[in-house]
Amino acid sequence: MKTTLVPLQKYHGLGNDFLVALDGARWLSEGAGIARAACNRHTGVGADGLLLVLPGETDSAGSDLRMKLHNADGSVAEMSGNGIRCFVQAAVDAKLVSAGHVRVATDAGLRTVEATSSDGNGRAEIAVDMGMVIRDIHPVLGDPPGEAMSIDVGNPHLVIATAERAIAEWGPKLEAPYLVGPTRGINVELVSQRAPGVVDMLVWERGVGVTNACGTGATATAVAAASWGGDVDGRVKVHQPGGSADVVLRGDC
Repeated sequence: MKTTLVPLQKYHGLGNDFLVALDGARWLSEGAGIARAACNRHTGVGADGLLLVLPGETDSAGSDLRMKLHNADGSVAEMSGNGIRCFVQAAVDAKLVSAGHVRVATDAGLRTVEATSSDGNGRAEIAVDMGMVIRDIHPVLGDPPGEAMSIDVGNPHLVIATAERAIAEWGPKLEAPYLVGPTRGINVELVSQRAPGVVDMLVWERGVGVTNACGTGATATAVAAASWGGDVDGRVKVHQPGGSADVVLRGDC
C-alpha cells in the first residue's frame, strides 16, 4: 500500500479546530479524501475541517490568498469565521503574507482579515469583516419551542431562541429538512440571552456535528439577537463552549 505524507499545521479558534495545508494547490483534487482521513478524531489527526491555502487571484477584486475549506466529512463549505482566522494566521506564521490587512477569496466571496503576528505562545487576535448578511424571519417553532430565523453569512444558518440545550439531539433533526436542495444542509444554533447584548450559543455544524465554536454562527446569532429587539448597541458578545466572540454589527441588522 502506498502511503502519502501530507504536511499539515493545526490551529484552532475558540476550540473550533482546523488542519491547514500550506501547499494547498498540490492537494486540491484530493482535498475531500484528505479531510475525511485526517480530520477523523479516532484514526486521523482530528479536526473540524481542512483548509487548503491557495494563491491569490488577479481579477478585478484581487486577493492575497484563496481559501478552500472541506468539512470533516469531506464536503465543501463556503465560509468559516474561525476557519478563515486560522487560515490567515497559518499563512502569516509561514510568512506567505505579512501581518495586517489580508484579503482572502472564499467560496462565499472576498473577505478582509486583520491579522497580527503570533505571540510567544502561538496566540493571536484575528478580526474578520464577515460581509453582508441575508435574513429570513420564521414563525415560532413547536419543536423545540422558540423563535427562529434563517441567516446567510456566506453559508446558511438556522438560529433559534430557546432554552433547549441538547444541541446534539436537535441539530441533526433541524438540519434534516435542508439536506436536499441547494444549501446541502444548514448550520443550527440554539441561543439564549444571558444579559443585554450577551448571549449563549450552542452550534451544530453541517458536515461536522457539534463543535466548540463557530465564527459564522456567532455572526448569525448576533444578527438574530439584534433583530429580535435585544439591547445590543451594535455589539454582541456570543458565549460558546470554546470561548466568547465579540461581534460588531454595522448597518441595518
